[in-house]
Amino acid sequence: MRLGDYRSCGFFAAIFFAASLTWAGDASRFNFHRDTLAFANSTVFAYQQGKIVSHGNPNPKGKPKRYTRRCFVMSRTVVQFYKFAQFDPHASPLDDKELAKRIRAVTRKPPWHPTLPPEQRIVFPGYRDLRDISQARTRLMQRNIGLGWTAYLRPGNCRMFYLHSKSYQEKTHEELERTLGRGDFFVAFLSDFPTLHINHSVVVYAHKEARAPDGTDRYLSYDSNHPDGPRELKWIPAKRAFEFQKDQEFVGGFARVFHVYGKLLQ
Repeated sequence: MRLGDYRSCGFFAAIFFAASLTWAGDASRFNFHRDTLAFANSTVFAYQQGKIVSHGNPNPKGKPKRYTRRCFVMSRTVVQFYKFAQFDPHASPLDDKELAKRIRAVTRKPPWHPTLPPEQRIVFPGYRDLRDISQARTRLMQRNIGLGWTAYLRPGNCRMFYLHSKSYQEKTHEELERTLGRGDFFVAFLSDFPTLHINHSVVVYAHKEARAPDGTDRYLSYDSNHPDGPRELKWIPAKRAFEFQKDQEFVGGFARVFHVYGKLLQ
């Protein structure tokens, strides 16, 4: 093999190694089974077909305390780790103290800030990606990504009380399209106040398919209640409204959408 060939091999090896350290880039490279949290946000009540069947839903005896009221926290965390963290699976893992410190460093960065270049990211040695580290170190991650009750104090929450017009939802849909178009994430606050069938947050990260002839848009979203796979958010132009996928906690259908974590105080 000639010297030039060795140099070429070294060049491509360096590129491959850099890619293994981080998945930098815009939201178009987001991979649900790599870039989301392995654990779930539990609901406060027990649901069946979108209806509350138990208001207690107590912890089974001897089981760890349930992880609840963290949908906003987990949505924010997924975006922050994608933008500000990188992983080096070939290095030795950190001890608990240093790992907790680095998790907090990532989750204290404003999620609306631009994606950091690889050399400025916070490194997590010993793990392949967010799914890997959150599965291996679940309790430590849960203790350090943020408190759930603070989400109730967000200034942007007040919009659910008075922004009910269909024209506002049309503008939100346009903002969603612009956000995905520039390669960013759209963290959505879903509400149907005052009915309160849904009060939830998800991360919309891609179109599910091309726009339908009637203008309907289908989007893929990360729902912290369902770490097994993406959920669908749908825009129906004929209704000038969004609909969210049915599951055990939600009867499905109509949900207002408000953009959160897109800027300060949102």
